[in-house]
Amino acid sequence: MELRTIRYFLAVAREENITRAAELLHVTQPTLSKQLKALEDELGKKLFMRHSFSIQLTEEGILLRKRAEDLIKMADKITTEFLALDDILGGDVYFGLAESYQIRCLAATIRRFKESYPDLHYHITSGDTEQVTEKLDKGIIDFAVLAQEPNTAKYHYLTFPHADLWGVVMPKDCLLVEKDSICVDDLFGLPLFCSEQGWSNDISKWCGNNMDKLHLEGSFRLSYNGSLFVKEGLGYLLTFEHLIDTSPDSGLTFRPLTPKLETKMYLIWKKYQVFTPIAERLLEMLKAELSE
Repeated sequence: MELRTIRYFLAVAREENITRAAELLHVTQPTLSKQLKALEDELGKKLFMRHSFSIQLTEEGILLRKRAEDLIKMADKITTEFLALDDILGGDVYFGLAESYQIRCLAATIRRFKESYPDLHYHITSGDTEQVTEKLDKGIIDFAVLAQEPNTAKYHYLTFPHADLWGVVMPKDCLLVEKDSICVDDLFGLPLFCSEQGWSNDISKWCGNNMDKLHLEGSFRLSYNGSLFVKEGLGYLLTFEHLIDTSPDSGLTFRPLTPKLETKMYLIWKKYQVFTPIAERLLEMLKAELSE
């Protein structure tokens, strides 16, 4: 299976039209169709359902698309890494980040680093622990920031200097606003929003035997999306402080949980990872600044 064929497949999957894909790839339509047929023959599966003016991925095609996208990202990253091996002043570094106000510490370090190395190019993706560690394990990213303790058998890590405080984001006119902090009893029977990771780990530990009295109305990977549902009066969002705008004009209010619930953040990278020179230098600066 050649990378060129994989790129052809992804182009057709995106365009859902062989003619348009062929124009973008600067190949003839018969050539592209022949390559796709050869790919289907090699895998022994039908990847497309062909219609009069468009094509649609089969279930097998959808699976291949996900794998192919990761494969192309890894291939492109390998190419850029080798091109950067002799470039000690610039290059690309890839991060996968959980949501936290402490990401500002990382951003501040990158800003200072770029003053000395302006040719650094950094790439940011967001996600929960499962999403970013999957990319890290596949080599798609160099570093990940997690909101849970890392697996020390697989990763080196740095701990961010502070912890994120858990609380409830609610409409500013609801009755719970009158309380300085929110205990588990206050949440009984309420429609709650939370990330799946936070609900299964942090909130589960916090409420103990009362977990079955809490109702998860819906889960969100991004707290901002959850806050929009809160604004519509659909429920209450369990999240970190500082992620959501709760200023006087926002219509929302944050109240911390009691007893206090905090989560540490960790910057991780794979053991035995070989970095490009620019990534190695950035890591040394991160070690020094996060330790402080």
